[in-house]
Amino acid sequence: MPAERHLHIIAFDVPYPADYGGVIDIYHKIRALQQAGVRVHLHAFTYGRQPAAELDDLCASVRYYPRRTNKTLLFHTFPYIVLSRQSDQLLADLQQDEYPILFEGLHTTWLLNEPALAPRRRVVRMHNIEHDYYRHLALVERNPFKRWYFNAEAEKLKSYEAVLARAHAIAAIAPADALELSTRYARVDCVPAFHPHDEVAALPGRGDFALYHGNLSIGENNRAAVWLAEEVFANPGLQLVIAGSRPSAELKKTISDKPHIRLVADPDPATIYRLVREAQVNVLPTFQSTGIKLKLLAALFTGRYCLVNTPMVSGTGLEQLCVIKMIRTISGMR
Repeated sequence: MPAERHLHIIAFDVPYPADYGGVIDIYHKIRALQQAGVRVHLHAFTYGRQPAAELDDLCASVRYYPRRTNKTLLFHTFPYIVLSRQSDQLLADLQQDEYPILFEGLHTTWLLNEPALAPRRRVVRMHNIEHDYYRHLALVERNPFKRWYFNAEAEKLKSYEAVLARAHAIAAIAPADALELSTRYARVDCVPAFHPHDEVAALPGRGDFALYHGNLSIGENNRAAVWLAEEVFANPGLQLVIAGSRPSAELKKTISDKPHIRLVADPDPATIYRLVREAQVNVLPTFQSTGIKLKLLAALFTGRYCLVNTPMVSGTGLEQLCVIKMIRTISGMR
């Protein structure tokens, strides 16, 4: 009888419900590992999302750790997204055995330098080139304090990234990220995103609206939605649905006099997937090309047409599956 295989996974957030990019990859990775017979020991940081009983059905064990949200951490030399996930209890729990450890994102790598874990097999999953991601967030942020935070965090992350040299391997989510990381670190592999789609399930026929969806509380997504409403779908003959969590007051005001644009605020995953399938075209612009957008995979598997710009698909290998149009960059957006 083969020996049991065990793996610790440290998640930056509770990966259920699987309703946004990073946790979609983590949740469906756990699901795939469980189906392959791996006993997953999940360690998840909490800061708004509640413990989920659904994870108990997939994992051999699940432990939760409160994220430290003291604002003084913003002024530390280490990145806030890393320092806020420091936990002595996590270290103690990991030391109960000698199983390998998968760190999900640079966010969770505080213990990568821990001498007590040095003999262990340690792999880091990179969802983005984090300092590039934060630099782009700063470019579209209008709030002065948030813009300062994103720029400061980008500088800290660029310096802190060197901790990856301590990992036995790095699993990048996108080919372009793997290529960039391989110029700085050894043993970098591209491990494509895990997602819930096993086959293409696009609906036949024709839809009567275009869809843009994403987490609308993120500055980049908000700016893209506002830009689409003001510039691309200014013609009342073009029907647009914008769906996502926590839409801004700016977006609501922008579409308030546009009856041909409908906002679906805070939809559950089932509603999002229904809209993706029913739309004639999923319009998915982005203004940074790090990582891979899980919403693009959802649209390709379950939707009809995908209209994107170059940064959305650059270096992903998905270029031939989308209609690619050049659009103005953030600096050209009003």
